[in-house]
Amino acid sequence: MTSTYTATMPSPAGPFTIVTDADGAVLAAGWTDRLDELLLAPGTAPTAKRDVGSASAAARAYFEGDLQAIDAVTVRQPAGGAFITHAWDVLRTVKPGEPVTYQGFAELSGRPTATRAAAQACARNAAALFVPCHRVIRTDGSLGGFRWGLTVKSWLLDFESRKG
Repeated sequence: MTSTYTATMPSPAGPFTIVTDADGAVLAAGWTDRLDELLLAPGTAPTAKRDVGSASAAARAYFEGDLQAIDAVTVRQPAGGAFITHAWDVLRTVKPGEPVTYQGFAELSGRPTATRAAAQACARNAAALFVPCHRVIRTDGSLGGFRWGLTVKSWLLDFESRKG
């Protein structure tokens, strides 16, 4: 069993929980105070509650308006296959206030016809905020889905468009 740590903090969109490994890399994050709602890898169970260091500081700074604060945080999600792992890296390059469509995300990921695979990368993203899948929207401009609800996704996109 991997040593992991968890912290829950208030955010303008509701309680935000981060799970990190012993090195401080984010394993999972989302708008909940219930660990069973996070997408944790098998064999991963948080062992201690504490401030999770740089990840906590980055999330607080983000919620205070420093939208780039989350960019330098290390993320270690469970392997999702070559394309999904690459797509998660690509998501981290999508700038705040500049959402892309699922089609545009597939193109950025190097597979322009793989819109469904790009959407799957968003759906399987365990590290919400740090891997900003909320920045992907439908071609018609509507929000599409989001694990933490469309109210949270809408808040994030509005917040980033005002601050960016």
